[in-house]
Amino acid sequence: MNKFEFLLGTWNLDYQILKSELGPERSDTGLGSFRKILNNKYVLFEYSTKSGSEAKGIWGWDNKSNVYKYWWFENSGSFLTASCNFITNDYFTMNWHDSLLVQTFEKIDVNRIVMKMQKPTLHNEYKLIMEVTFTRKY
Repeated sequence: MNKFEFLLGTWNLDYQILKSELGPERSDTGLGSFRKILNNKYVLFEYSTKSGSEAKGIWGWDNKSNVYKYWWFENSGSFLTASCNFITNDYFTMNWHDSLLVQTFEKIDVNRIVMKMQKPTLHNEYKLIMEVTFTRKY
């Protein structure tokens, strides 16, 4: 789980959600944290937003599939899973199961990470539907 080290800590979140068939354009702010749990076998992501959204996500290594998996739960009752692939030490993708959505996390510097959620288009491109900037909180 050392690959997730750049995420660990507490972060201010700035959401920009673009208009799509999934919903209207809006913005939000929040607070999130990443920490290792259960003898460092998992990384727990917890966040809450000003608008009232709360969620928890857990990354873990799946020995059977030989891939990182992610389980996501939110206070709306939604539950999703994803598979995770590191492209570099500072950039990884998450392919959501039961969905065509692709999410990326990119370390910009030690104090900033950008998460993007995208969906495929008709022409083998991806359309940005959400971007969250994580700024380290001290």
